[in-house]
Amino acid sequence: MAKEKEHINVAFIGHVDHGKSTLIGRLLYETGEVPEHIIEKMRKEAQEKGKATFEFAWVMDRLKEERERGVTIDVAHRKFQTEKYYITIVDCPGHRDFIKNMITGASQADAAVLVMDVVEKVQPQTREHIFLARTLGINQIIVAINKMDRVNYDQKEYEAAKDAVSKLLKMVGYKVDEIPFIPTSAYHGDNIAKKSDKTPWYNGPTLMEAFDMLKPPEKLVDKPLRIPIQDVYSISGVGTVPVGRVESGVLKVGDKVVFEPASVSGEVKSIEMHHEPIQEAYPGDNIGFNVRGVSKKDLRRGDVAGHPDTPPTVVKDFTAQLVVLQHPTAITVGYTPVVHAHTAQIACRFVELQKKIDPRTGQVKEENPQFLKTGDAAVVKLEPTRPMVIEKVKDIPPMGRFAIRDMGMTIGAGMVLDLTPRK
Repeated sequence: MAKEKEHINVAFIGHVDHGKSTLIGRLLYETGEVPEHIIEKMRKEAQEKGKATFEFAWVMDRLKEERERGVTIDVAHRKFQTEKYYITIVDCPGHRDFIKNMITGASQADAAVLVMDVVEKVQPQTREHIFLARTLGINQIIVAINKMDRVNYDQKEYEAAKDAVSKLLKMVGYKVDEIPFIPTSAYHGDNIAKKSDKTPWYNGPTLMEAFDMLKPPEKLVDKPLRIPIQDVYSISGVGTVPVGRVESGVLKVGDKVVFEPASVSGEVKSIEMHHEPIQEAYPGDNIGFNVRGVSKKDLRRGDVAGHPDTPPTVVKDFTAQLVVLQHPTAITVGYTPVVHAHTAQIACRFVELQKKIDPRTGQVKEENPQFLKTGDAAVVKLEPTRPMVIEKVKDIPPMGRFAIRDMGMTIGAGMVLDLTPRK
């Protein structure tokens, strides 16, 4: 059997009208995921509505409409293959979705394609997305300098755009010499799947080739076992079955496991995935596992399973780097919103605002600020109002990111820099 291709999640980011949807539509079309006749049909519709160049963007928008109507989209439309990888598109249409998508573990992006209009260059969202990508731990970036057809594929225009965005990328700490800057026209398909004869001056990779230059995500098998619990079932004749996704480590039948912060432990009698019994489970696997010695009432969503020798960390408090996405007034010490980390949702109190950081440079702007408002980035200390498991992002990345929600909206996003374990 041929070895499965490795899988990479790629977020498409950038300012709102710079051609993200068109680029994604184009990629899906070039890789055969969206058939010719659908594009033809959309081209006709687009022309009739006087939006002649939008057919590729419509591919994504059509899917978005389906999403909004609650129709589940055929996942194939969000995936395509390169020579080397399976790529899943983490499409971040709006800014806020981007954050939500980015923080929820399932669509954690391994890399990002920054789409930038060669004419408009760096816009506010371009800036914000670069900073967020950095804060959320996306270390690999591909830049598509798009709409080259608007400047007649002029190399000088490309260089100017490249310089403008390079400054920004450098500022937040990306290594610019490792980043491909690809002159593209998503609409005409230049340098997407094949080299364009309109840019003879460009000798770098096409977008498809750039995907193959990405490094696959680190497999977290060598890290301590962490399985955040989504649900717990009690199945007659089987017993207690917690369900969750393995974020790190390996779980084997016969293992002893401990659940925190519940502080109960038991032995794994069986594991199943997609209703098939398996002997061991790896990061990314969604599993149910039967545990002897633990009853359903001992566990709840948000608890985390680990091995007794490296149990999940229950914290007294944690220090995090945070971006405030939106807040109607200001955040001060004492503010207690709900923190969403892995499957846990726990109210946490802001106990210290340690420093405000300049989002564009990462330099400290202000020590011990009085308050934080929309757009601020900061280092803060949070104290959970009840026992909570969370890890440092550098130890176990998926267990160290969180979102802050309040008043029905996502207030901010962050990652754990340090923590104080509960005694």
